[in-house]
Amino acid sequence: MSTTPRSTPAPHDASGQTRPRPAPARALTAEAPALRAAYRVCRRTTRREDPGIHALVQLMPAELRPACWALWAAASVLDDLADVPAAERAARVEAWTQALRHDQAVGAGSDPVRRALVDAADRWRLDLGGLRDAMVRTREDVHGLRLDDWAAWRAWCNQALVPWVDQVLHLFDRAGVPVTFRLDRQADYQRFVDGAQLTDTLTDLSTDLAHDRLPIPREAMDRFPGAEEDLLAGRWSPAVAALVADLTALARRRVVSRPLTRGMHPGPAVVLDTAAALLRTQLDAVEAAGAAVLKRVPRPSVAARARVLVPARVRSALAWSLTPLNAPTAPGPRRPSGTAGLPRPAADTGLRPPPPHPGGAKPPRIAADRMPAHVAVIMDGNGRWAEQRGLPRSEGHRAGTAAAHEVIYGALEIGLRHLTLYTLSTENWKRGREEISELIATLRGELAENSVRDLDVHQRWAGSPDRLPEDLVHSLRLDEHRTRDRTGLTLTVCINYGGRDEVVRTAAAIARAARDGDLDPHQLGEDDFVRHLPHPGMPDVDLLWRTGGEQRTSNFLPWHAAYAELYFTPGYWPDVDRRDLWEAITEYGRRQRRHGAVPAPLASPENVRPSPGSPGPRH
Repeated sequence: MSTTPRSTPAPHDASGQTRPRPAPARALTAEAPALRAAYRVCRRTTRREDPGIHALVQLMPAELRPACWALWAAASVLDDLADVPAAERAARVEAWTQALRHDQAVGAGSDPVRRALVDAADRWRLDLGGLRDAMVRTREDVHGLRLDDWAAWRAWCNQALVPWVDQVLHLFDRAGVPVTFRLDRQADYQRFVDGAQLTDTLTDLSTDLAHDRLPIPREAMDRFPGAEEDLLAGRWSPAVAALVADLTALARRRVVSRPLTRGMHPGPAVVLDTAAALLRTQLDAVEAAGAAVLKRVPRPSVAARARVLVPARVRSALAWSLTPLNAPTAPGPRRPSGTAGLPRPAADTGLRPPPPHPGGAKPPRIAADRMPAHVAVIMDGNGRWAEQRGLPRSEGHRAGTAAAHEVIYGALEIGLRHLTLYTLSTENWKRGREEISELIATLRGELAENSVRDLDVHQRWAGSPDRLPEDLVHSLRLDEHRTRDRTGLTLTVCINYGGRDEVVRTAAAIARAARDGDLDPHQLGEDDFVRHLPHPGMPDVDLLWRTGGEQRTSNFLPWHAAYAELYFTPGYWPDVDRRDLWEAITEYGRRQRRHGAVPAPLASPENVRPSPGSPGPRH
């Protein structure tokens, strides 16, 4: 592996003066021969196991390549372990992941792939905990794999690939070249990933069949009677030929990068465009293989790959030559083995509990069947609260932030699973420019400080990126990604959100899916609609609470709140604390939820009671 710096022009500042490119904090010099050898092993492994990935890595700056080799070599190790007989696979995968934890903790190890992976994670501050899903899938993968529908296929595929792609995106972010997929392009991103996964499925068909795996959903095979039986028997029949042709055409429609690369930094854009072109070349090889696709892995010709890669290398060199990168940092002090990240014991999360209530208030005890799963809040009255005190309205928004923290703490203490806060609506842009600017500044400050960063909170964002500053959108997406494995509370903040806008965007996604043949519009049901919502996993709202004395839902979560219990309180949002949330949940527990059915018996007094020391009603 070459360790010499790139020979590229130095970047310039706004005045035209040359800025020196930062030097790596610790180069892979002769002082670390074992580490250099480990990275060479990873490079050879990547080139041998996945020539396409190796070619894409070569389009990246030299500073990023070693970490990419380490990541994909580790992915190849797990892929090989997936082919180990089931009787010993779990033990071997577990041994590998535990060895990785040990190597992370002590900063040493004999296995070259793990050694390079640990060094790359330390240099670039990567959290390898995000690879847990991929390792769990490898450990639990079974022979005789069968998938019922496209949703099951997508979940199975994403568990294997997406965690590794996410690490590369983190790497770009650490290098100062964030690759942010806007919310309005998430469907395009998923389509591209689906196309890449489907290309991989067709390419590896012979290998999977040899291990008694058939990773094509029955939903697709049922359209070609006899195809499943023929595939399992290794027969190239007219049904199999028609199925492979149909899936190849579907993959080709999906590996389109242009919607994703608009507005993207030219370096990652070249990598993504080239990935799409290589995938299409691979699909050409699948088509040309015909019946041989069941016997061997089809590969594109050297000439076909060169037609894609030669011009890509020229474009890539130009794009990166103009880009200053953040240098990798020197590996920090070794962490205790419990925080090494793969996999972590459930109790050893490094997260803190919420701070106690200043007055010592404790949450009420509420029976499980009277506890809402999802509370949504319209945080109204910030501006009026400030005006009553002779303050600028912006001061009300700042005070409202503290109230939001209190409610989050209370949600964690009482065991609420989902909390959604209406922060900025699409209609709020009608307010004065100064107030909107102050609102955006408050949001920026909150994201920078992130007072819930160390809590067991999965942070999510719902809304449209239109009109929002790009840095704000990036911060929202980054927090969502960083906290995706947390399980205590799912907190969704609705920023630039409108319920009708969400429904319209969902309808547009369904129309695209119907146009592409992914669903039959005559068979469209509620489940299909939910799958195309921006957050399809969000449960229905059980309790919708609005402060500030107004009694309307204001275009907030119209789909999810169709059967929500409504709860209105007169106080302004900045005066709220966690006790108000507990009171709202207690009131919810007293109500009868019918959903059109016969009323259930009222809760007995012992099912809903305050805990000792808990205050009474506050309104």
